[in-house]
Amino acid sequence: MIIAIDGPAASGKGTLGRRLAEHYGFAHLDTGLLYRAVARVLMDRDIPLTDRDAAAEVARNLDVGHLEDDARLRGAAMGESASVVSAYQPVRDALLAFQRQFGAKEPGAVLDGRDIGTVVCPDADVKLFITATPEERARRRHRELLGRGEQAEYETILVDIRRRDERDMNRSTAPLKAAADAMTLDTTHLDADGAFQAALDLVESRRASTTRA
Repeated sequence: MIIAIDGPAASGKGTLGRRLAEHYGFAHLDTGLLYRAVARVLMDRDIPLTDRDAAAEVARNLDVGHLEDDARLRGAAMGESASVVSAYQPVRDALLAFQRQFGAKEPGAVLDGRDIGTVVCPDADVKLFITATPEERARRRHRELLGRGEQAEYETILVDIRRRDERDMNRSTAPLKAAADAMTLDTTHLDADGAFQAALDLVESRRASTTRA
């Protein structure tokens, strides 16, 4: 079973992905970490993020182990950098096979990102599109960064989120959008537990309808 979760930055899809995976005993992959890792390697090597060929080479040779443990990948700056390199088709091509292999894990897998339901796992059993207003997403990211002891300004984060939305939705390669058969969940007015319950209800409703079919 594959659960595909897509949505814009700070919509809560990563948290939902982890909790759904724990609930069902599935493997979980935050695919955004792959692109953040590519950006991190480029930055460590003082290679401009605009160097498409270098980004593709890094992606083809990326060490995907211990991504969840790399605290550097969680910062706002790395997210902005990841949004740049993720627009390159060769980078996405290089990471596609790994993501699809991950989705084949038994007894199931939960993958979250920007193009899981549309490109990576178009035949996923359940597709969710998680969203929230830019203002609410900026507030969440602001609280998250402050909680990690990082300097953060709400207005700056809001500008960054809107810029990332624009870039992600309008890029020619795998733009951010809901799959035609995805179920949309707006988490603007939901806390973490409420969002999880709502997502779980959607997953169960889709599983039930599939079973009946």
